[in-house]
Amino acid sequence: MARIFITGSTDGLGRAAAESLIGEDHHVLVHARNAGRLNAVQDLLDRGATGVVGDLSDVEQTRDVADQVNRTGPVDAVIHNAGVLNGPHILQVNVVAPYLLTALIHRPRRLIYLSSGMHRGGRATLAGVDWSGQAQGVSYSDSKLYVTVLAAAVARLWPEVLSNAVDPGWVPTKMGGPGAPDDLRLGHLTQEWLATSDDREALTSGGYWHHQHREKAHAAVYDHRFQSELVNHLASFTGERLD
Repeated sequence: MARIFITGSTDGLGRAAAESLIGEDHHVLVHARNAGRLNAVQDLLDRGATGVVGDLSDVEQTRDVADQVNRTGPVDAVIHNAGVLNGPHILQVNVVAPYLLTALIHRPRRLIYLSSGMHRGGRATLAGVDWSGQAQGVSYSDSKLYVTVLAAAVARLWPEVLSNAVDPGWVPTKMGGPGAPDDLRLGHLTQEWLATSDDREALTSGGYWHHQHREKAHAAVYDHRFQSELVNHLASFTGERLD
């Protein structure tokens, strides 16, 4: 039985992954933005899940989320699922929070970061990025490029950790919309597989995955200099390094 923390797990792909993993007898830590949202996963809590609460658009609350997770004991995997498509918090939720949680949660064996096929339209530059998010200028595609680069950077910096990025596809969730054409089950299967499986391919690191197949990501993802630049920017902003 693995212990797995899933951010943004009150609905959509996060909740679907939590339900599936609980059904396979894993212990899941579910995450809600606030205490009210935790009510949405009461059924999962009743089945043994542990609840963690905090708004990932807020740096201090994100730190507290990491503390809550650490207080429960070591986790085997973290699925960085939480994300926003638009609005003022794209950078904080999609990039800063995954970085900060990676730096602060006691190092698990496996890390999975939710990317998107839209990351290929992201701009491979950090010039002028306001990491506080107060100045709008980072698109969803930019944020998904950055988090995919982060996954690759962690794989390089922490060779003992399996770090991968996943494109779940365009699936019919609240974010994807009811008309999304992709398969909902396939949208969370790869994350679960990377978090728990002993299959040879699932025990690799530094991959960009879509429906359990490795794909080629944006060229910047493999650029060690850009990886280091991103990590250094995030370390400077948060005060936490990936030691």
